[in-house]
Amino acid sequence: MNIRALAVGATALAVMFTATACGDSETDATVATSTVTSEADVTTEAAHNDADVMFAQMMLPHHVQALEMSDLVLSDDGVPAEVRDLAEQIKAAQGPEIAQLEDWLGRWDVPVDTSAGHHDMPDSAGMAGMLSDDELQALADAEGTEAARMFLEQMIVHHEGAVVMAQTQIDEGRFPDAVAMAHVIVDTQQQEIDTMHRMLTEL
Repeated sequence: MNIRALAVGATALAVMFTATACGDSETDATVATSTVTSEADVTTEAAHNDADVMFAQMMLPHHVQALEMSDLVLSDDGVPAEVRDLAEQIKAAQGPEIAQLEDWLGRWDVPVDTSAGHHDMPDSAGMAGMLSDDELQALADAEGTEAARMFLEQMIVHHEGAVVMAQTQIDEGRFPDAVAMAHVIVDTQQQEIDTMHRMLTEL
């Protein structure tokens, strides 16, 4: 057989194998990229569920109202210092949580509405502890010890509602950070409930 013919044949085979190999690599790379992308999409979708969204949507206006109640009692110089300190503590804890809840809802493409169901929303709708407009006005009109007592009584009910919502999130939520926040809410607000009950006995 002609040596030149053998060389040409070998070269042709090499080119064919190289092309085939490149084709397989490109296909494998495409498949791998698609797989990674699909897994990433699945991970993103699975990062949170409806319970997480509901928790953020409900806890956001709930927290906003707690800050409103705290501002009302802080505007009264006649309210005892210990009650004023508690109101400041509530604002310091729930302010950053409001920002976090807004961030999550934004990342999940869920409309942020801090006024949704803000007042007069029945407990049966899932937002236990929310005060009505009349109750908030009563707090705004009260002064001194009366304002302190009303604030404590209203905030106990408000906190109890938050604890119920947070416990539901712990039981049904999937998003780790939201579940972690729910645990913090249960722990801190239950402690504050106990503190407020004590304060009431001392007014």
